[in-house]
Amino acid sequence: MSIWDAIILGIVEGLTEFLPVSSTGHLTITSKLLGQQIDDPAITAFTAVIQFGAIAAVVLFMWTDIKTYAIAWFKGLRHPEYRGEFDHRMGWFVIVGSLPICVVGFLGREIISGPLRSMWWVAGSLIGWSFFMVAAERLGSKARPLTRITLLDAIVMGVVQCLALIPGVSRSGATITAGLFRGLDRVAATRMAFLLGIPALVGAAVFELQHALDGSIGVVPVIVGVVVSFIVGYASVAWLIKFVAKHTTEVFAFYRILLGVVILILLATSTITAT
Repeated sequence: MSIWDAIILGIVEGLTEFLPVSSTGHLTITSKLLGQQIDDPAITAFTAVIQFGAIAAVVLFMWTDIKTYAIAWFKGLRHPEYRGEFDHRMGWFVIVGSLPICVVGFLGREIISGPLRSMWWVAGSLIGWSFFMVAAERLGSKARPLTRITLLDAIVMGVVQCLALIPGVSRSGATITAGLFRGLDRVAATRMAFLLGIPALVGAAVFELQHALDGSIGVVPVIVGVVVSFIVGYASVAWLIKFVAKHTTEVFAFYRILLGVVILILLATSTITAT
C-alpha cells in the first residue's frame, strides 16, 4: 500500500466512522476503487487498525464525560452510596452495552472478514438499513435526554450495534437508530453511540493490529492512516454533535440509498466486481 493510499483511506475512515453512513462500507468501496483486493486479510486488518485514530479522536472529544463516568464507576464499586448516581450507572451502561458486539464480533470474525466483504453486501446494507433510520426519525419520540437513559436502552443499542458487523449497516447508524426507537433525543442517542463505539473499535483494532503489521501493508502506511483518521475524525465528531442537535439524520439515509443504488448499477453492469 502506498502512502497516498493510506492517506485517502485515513481520510475516509475519519470522515465516516462516526457518521451513520458506514465507515466499513466506504472503506471497502474506496479500497476497491484504489485497486485493492477487498477480501485480502491484510486490507481487512488495515481498515480495522486505522480505527485507532478515530478512537483517539472521540476519546479526546468526550474525555470529560469519560473521566467522570470512570471515576464514578470505580467509586461505586467501593462505596455503595455512589451506586445510585447517574454517572456510576452510565459506567455500567457502557460496559453492558459493549459486550454483545465483542462476543458476536469474535465468534463471527471469519465470516465478517471473508464472505461479508462483498460489494453486494455493502450496497444492500447501505440501502436496507436506511429505511430503519427514516422510521426511527419519524416514529421515535426523541423525548429523553442522556440523563434519562436506562439499562434497557443500553442493552438494546448494544445488541443492535452487532448488525454493524455487516459492511454497509454502520455502527453509529445502528446505535443511533436504536436509541431513537427507544425514545432518546438525537444528541443523547449520538453521544451514547460514541461511548458504545469506543470498546468495540478498540477490540477490533487490537485484534487486527498484528495482522496489519505482519502483512503486506507495512508499518509506515499504518501509522499514516491512523494519524490522518485522528485529525479528520475529531472534526467529524464535533460536526456531527452540532448537526444532530438541530437536524434530522434522514439526510444520511437518503445519501446511503443513492450510494447503494449506484453500487448496484456498477455491479450489475460489470463495471466493478464484488470482491
